[in-house]
Amino acid sequence: MKNSLTLSPIAIAAGALLAAPLAAQEGSAEAAASDRLEALRAEMARLADRIETLEAELAAAKGTADAARSEPAPEPRNATSIVWKGAPKIEGEGGWSFKPRGRLQIDAGTFSAPAATGVADGFGSEIRRARLGAEGDIPGGFGYKFELDFAGGEVEIADAIATYADGGLTISAGHHNTFQGLEELTSSRFISTMERAAFTDAFGFERRLGLSAQYAADAWLVQAGVFSDNADDLSNRNWSVDGRVVAMPELGNARLHLGGSVHYADYEEGTALRYRQRPFVHFTDVRFVDTGWFDAASELGMGLEAAAIAGPFHAAAEGFWQNVDRPGALPDPTFFGGYAEVGMFLTPGDSRGYKRGVFDRVKPANPVGEGGFGAVQVNLRYDRLDLVDAGIVGGTQDGYAVSLVWTPTAYTRFMANYGRMAYRNAVIPAGGDGSYGVDAFAVRAQIDF
Repeated sequence: MKNSLTLSPIAIAAGALLAAPLAAQEGSAEAAASDRLEALRAEMARLADRIETLEAELAAAKGTADAARSEPAPEPRNATSIVWKGAPKIEGEGGWSFKPRGRLQIDAGTFSAPAATGVADGFGSEIRRARLGAEGDIPGGFGYKFELDFAGGEVEIADAIATYADGGLTISAGHHNTFQGLEELTSSRFISTMERAAFTDAFGFERRLGLSAQYAADAWLVQAGVFSDNADDLSNRNWSVDGRVVAMPELGNARLHLGGSVHYADYEEGTALRYRQRPFVHFTDVRFVDTGWFDAASELGMGLEAAAIAGPFHAAAEGFWQNVDRPGALPDPTFFGGYAEVGMFLTPGDSRGYKRGVFDRVKPANPVGEGGFGAVQVNLRYDRLDLVDAGIVGGTQDGYAVSLVWTPTAYTRFMANYGRMAYRNAVIPAGGDGSYGVDAFAVRAQIDF
């Protein structure tokens, strides 16, 4: 018992000595853990504040981006755009533009005349037109158009024009068409037969060097100009004035065209004129109607024109009277030319194009390349040329023609034409007879841009 009572205080003292450091260690650990916990809480609070700030900044940035997308983007400075209209049209800042242009027409066919005429008929072919040029705009309302024709192994100026436009007014200076009627002013790319009406070539309608103005309103067109001569015939003292007025109202879904033109040309002393025409095809130089050369002091021409377009149907007609003032006491002849035609598209949705007083490009409703066949059109035409008057016997030509036109796309075209020409007083007799018929058939392949 004594031993037990003696050892007990010792054991208690030893346990106290051992417990003190342990308690100290536990207190230090708890303090350190508490400090770390407080630091962690502070860091989490700081991160929460940062996240809230970032969310606010993100919302503000998103709002700015949405607002920017809702507004049209500003045009970049010195921007250049390219659009495609048969060829690339380049448009620059301030009103500059440039577009190459051209056309290629390849013809082949045959014509047949009575053997007694002795003419060399049969097959013929040619590159009818091969033109290349450019057109565009210049800041301030100015523009230009320049085109050369390389057909026939020669280079000729077709158009060489500087223009100024302001609203409906256009002023043109240079080598360009005079204003002698619907058929003449309609581009060869868009006419309904391979060759224009006989009187347009016979009476010498052509481009001339001059200054002109035209004003176009919704339903009216007025054109006038003063000209010298064709570039190939200069220099001389010949001059002319030309004018044309067209009413082009719309009646429901139909477009009407009513117009008139006047042409006066004054020729220098010693000038001789000659009116003649080929038999419906251009690849032959044979002319069965021909006035021969005769002296002329001036000429005065007057024309009337009418047309209508209603859906797939169109009709057109023109008449032109050409009076020639001959020097001295010689009688003054008046010659006549004119035509009448009707046409119909066989493909649904297609119609003949029209713009500013002339027939324009056909744009097929279902072009080839987009699942369609293109536009198919058939045309019937009567064409008359009378070159007999005042003692001049150049003959008369009455043409009866049919044409089939396939337009696969807006810039490609294929044509087939048949014509029957009936002659009286032909300058090439058939066994002494000046009355007979000639047949002509031809086809054309065309692209333009």
